[in-house]
Formats: sequence, C-alpha cells, structure tokens
Amino acid sequence: MIIHLQKIKQAIQQISPLPQDEWEAFSSKLIVKHYKKGAFLISQGQVENFIYFLNSGATRNYFLHDGKEFTVDFQFECDFVTAYYSFITREPSSVTIELLEDTEAVAISHADLQNFYRSFHNGERTGRLIAEYQYTKRLRKEMDLLSLTAEERYANLMQRNPRLVQEISVKHLSSFLGIQPESLSRIRKAFARN
Repeated sequence: MIIHLQKIKQAIQQISPLPQDEWEAFSSKLIVKHYKKGAFLISQGQVENFIYFLNSGATRNYFLHDGKEFTVDFQFECDFVTAYYSFITREPSSVTIELLEDTEAVAISHADLQNFYRSFHNGERTGRLIAEYQYTKRLRKEMDLLSLTAEERYANLMQRNPRLVQEISVKHLSSFLGIQPESLSRIRKAFARN
C-alpha cells in the first residue's frame, strides 16, 4: 500500500508539508482503486463523494446538453480530480468523469476529508491550497479559451501529456478546445510537421 501512496504524498508535500503524524492520519483514510478504460468516477446527476489523485491514467470531464457532449477538462497522472462543485455543495454533479485509459487512483471520501480538516490545522491549510490551485487552474483555462488561439491551447495541452493527447479522440479533444474536428485535424498535422 505504501508504494501506491508515494506520488500523492509527494504532491501534498509540494503544496504544504504535513508533519508525519498528520500524514499518517490522512494516509490511513486513503483508498487505492483501479479502474478500466471507459469506466466512470461519477456520472452527471450523482453527488460526488470522493476526491481522487491519479497515480496513473487519465480522465475526461464532460456534460450533456440537448443530447450533445461538451468536454470541459482532462486530468492526467499526478492530477487531483473530482466533480468539485458537487463535492463541496453536496448537490448532484453537472459533469461526468470518464476514464480514458486503465487508471490507478487514490481516493479519500468527503466524510474522511472533513474529519481530517476538523482534526488538523495543517490539513485544513493543505485543503485550502489545493482548492486555490483548482480555482486558478479553472480561471487560467477560461482565460486561455478567450485569449489564445486553438493552436496555442493545443500546444498547452500537449505540454501536459503529449502521448495521451495524441490518443484522445478528435471528437473529445475538439470539444475541449472549442473547435470543429476538421480544425483539430489540421492543427495535429501542423504539429506533426514541426
């Protein structure tokens, strides 16, 4: 079990180091889960009960509107993932989180995380810093969508995980970038030439 927690421990230590006793209390509540490609962490309409950390694998967040899918985000290895709004508000999720490949995730439940926050000041600080990071990530994505070209947004995504970006379907990737599939094919060809 310890080997499965090394990456999340390193990620948390980079955000806000926890004393050993607090790490032990936190890690005792972590659950290692394995998922097959195509499985779902949560479906639209369910209440989110977990925050996940991806040891390996990748996810796609999307929602359905008028029968059409809109991809809003991707997460890759060493990213935290959850239907955050639902997790915080305890309301049904507006997004579905799908696994894009076989995945190993470390999960903590909402109840266990709230207990940890109540018990440890450093834990509450770490949670706040992770929430702030998620907020800035979302704001950066919104600003990029408004200010960067599709080519620049694609380049940013390629920097995060070039292997997997090449494997993500044109349909999902073009939805995320806010462009037509034909435009994405053109962008991919241009990147392949460079």
